Amino acid sequence: MTRATDESVQWPGRDEAFAVLIGPRLDRAYGLAWHLLGHAADAEDACQEALLAAWSAWPRLRDPARFDAWFDRILVNTCIEHLRRRARRPQAALSGEPGIADRDALRGSVERDVIGRALGRLSPEHRAAVVLRYWADLSTDAIAERLGVPAGTVRSRLHYALGDLRAELDDDRTAR
Repeated sequence: MTRATDESVQWPGRDEAFAVLIGPRLDRAYGLAWHLLGHAADAEDACQEALLAAWSAWPRLRDPARFDAWFDRILVNTCIEHLRRRARRPQAALSGEPGIADRDALRGSVERDVIGRALGRLSPEHRAAVVLRYWADLSTDAIAERLGVPAGTVRSRLHYALGDLRAELDDDRTAR
């Protein structure tokens, strides 16, 4: 018997229990991924990858009361890996031909948005800290739990990220 089969036998109703916990959190998960990645298709991919990883690791969750922090950590780590892969591969813009449909309706407004551009220039770790603090409205300790780092590291990342954001916004203002 394989390990996955053994886990299913040991925990009847595993799929249903996971669905009950994850169902109401899907919209928030997509929003978090979208804010971290800044692109709808990448956010959808990251959510799917995180859901699969969470479902696979579900039997190892020790405290179901900590499900939110546990799943957020999986999702944030998945998004950070997406950002790292994006930085390593060359980006090619699609031509402006009318035959190519623009599937990401928010892309143009985000790219024009000064804060969105500034967030995009942050390192994946700094971006995750900023999004978890100001979009997800989490405390430093909650962010530390989700990122798997000490609270002091989160405070440091926020400090440097906000300094970088201020510099980007100041540069943008003087460029106008």
